[in-house]
Amino acid sequence: MVAAEAVILLTGVIARFVFASPLIWSDEVASILFLWLVMFGAAVALRRGEHMRLGVLADRLPARWHAAAEALAVAAPALFLLLVLGPGIDYAQDQSDVLTPALGWSGLVRAAAMPVGCVLMLGECAARMRRLSRGSLVAAIAVLAGVAGALWLAAPGLQALGNWNLAVFFVGLLAAAVFAGVPIAFAFGLATVAYLLAGGTAPLAVVIGRMDEGMSSLILLAVPLFVLLGQLVETTGMARAMVAFLATLLGHLRGGLSFVLLGAMLMVSGISGSKAADMAAVAPALFPEMRRRGEDEGEMISLLAASGAMSETIPPSIVLIAIGSVTGVSIAALFTAGLLPGVVIALVLAAVCWHRAGAERTRGVRRAPLRQVLRSFLIALPALVLPFLVRAAVVEGVATATEVSSIGIAYALVVGILAYRQFAWRSLYPMLVQTASLSGAILLIVGAASAMSWALTQSGFSQTLAMAMAAVPGGGRGFLGISVIAFAVLGSVLEGIPAMVLFAPLLFPLAQKMGLHEVHYAIVAVLAMGVGLFAPPVGVGYYAACIIGGVAPEVAIRRIWPYLGAVAIGLLIVAAMPWLSVGFL
Repeated sequence: MVAAEAVILLTGVIARFVFASPLIWSDEVASILFLWLVMFGAAVALRRGEHMRLGVLADRLPARWHAAAEALAVAAPALFLLLVLGPGIDYAQDQSDVLTPALGWSGLVRAAAMPVGCVLMLGECAARMRRLSRGSLVAAIAVLAGVAGALWLAAPGLQALGNWNLAVFFVGLLAAAVFAGVPIAFAFGLATVAYLLAGGTAPLAVVIGRMDEGMSSLILLAVPLFVLLGQLVETTGMARAMVAFLATLLGHLRGGLSFVLLGAMLMVSGISGSKAADMAAVAPALFPEMRRRGEDEGEMISLLAASGAMSETIPPSIVLIAIGSVTGVSIAALFTAGLLPGVVIALVLAAVCWHRAGAERTRGVRRAPLRQVLRSFLIALPALVLPFLVRAAVVEGVATATEVSSIGIAYALVVGILAYRQFAWRSLYPMLVQTASLSGAILLIVGAASAMSWALTQSGFSQTLAMAMAAVPGGGRGFLGISVIAFAVLGSVLEGIPAMVLFAPLLFPLAQKMGLHEVHYAIVAVLAMGVGLFAPPVGVGYYAACIIGGVAPEVAIRRIWPYLGAVAIGLLIVAAMPWLSVGFL
């Protein structure tokens, strides 16, 4: 399905741009396949244990409690899937009378993916439960039964609370599930279902419908295809070629490899759709030499994490695509706006690197001769073209933000086979499986967050939030300031996509009313979430950087703050100077 999506979109681009004969059915077929891909991918992610979850606290529990928490991380998704399976079947049957506009197919062809995916994931949950100890599984089921019983008994009182009951479900229950290690997508889903059953009146079919709508936007098809593109960039040797060129150019300077890391993250970032994938493409090529030069491991991890936060707005960022899909903001404008703020923060970080690189051993490290620099540039040139090709194709209107990923995939395959000759066809299938798994995990969060966002909106929460934030002193600047704090806090717990899908529809219209440019507000919000995402002790991105670098989290936790402080300073500069975001629109 991943390969078919890439071929369909690339065929559509060629037919429209080269032959001026657009295919009226390509988007429709791609959309149908996409929902099936998401549900199959979510099941694969469940089997591989790759659904996003906050396992930091659960991992620190004693062995007995840790086993119970792991059992809860399996039993809670199973409960959610059981609750929505029946409504999913009803939803698919209701869609059978709807015909697709281009091909005239029954809507059942597409909507059946929802219940089928639920059944597959339930099967995976059952298989994982068989591997758990009976005691831990009984404890997890008892916890879920106790919470369900308490909510059932408290239902009349919760309904009498009005909108205050939102705090019970979307603060208390949701936070408890997330910190207990329940995968984020299922924590969102359970909180929404619990709210509808105990505190609301809407049927559960609404959850399935909103999940379908949230996950199946054709714009989000860019997620799996950019994930695949990121893997191709690493597998074909393109990432290594880019890093090698930057190393010959800057590696002889004091702190030179730190500058190389910053430059490599700017070039590679955004292509894969995953900060972890971006860091994994760069760190293994640089860390051995940085260690040889005497660079402190804590400094290396700190810079890696800070560069991940720095590059959150570099196009084609999946977070920017998600913002465009849920708010209607032009994705091409977001891509254009994200470049300069990333460069500004990179320059601030470079100043910190220069200051802190005094102990680096550069004796014996010579400036690469011009011939070697030119040679490494020529080797890296096909790889260096890719980021500019992807961004130019979107900005110039050759392809949409979704379609351009297929162009990048085709280019990476050709370059990997003909130029670098490092691509092995046997590696393609594992990449497709990994793409499906990661995409299913990401997009199931998007779907569950869409359902939760609908519940918050229907409850009147958005109006209450608007009134509270509008009352902040300082007008637009005050609103922007409190938004920075709010998105930084959200980013420390959630990745950018679920946080944006959940809160962007509520806050972006308010930002416009306060006189803020929607594109500038989007860039500031994404950067603020980046600071939170990589800020210990909660930020999950920080722990991903430690895993990739092979360094214990406690080694870097004291050294990261100057780097995160530099990112925060860059964020304040971008927030105070809207021109940096919108000056080239």
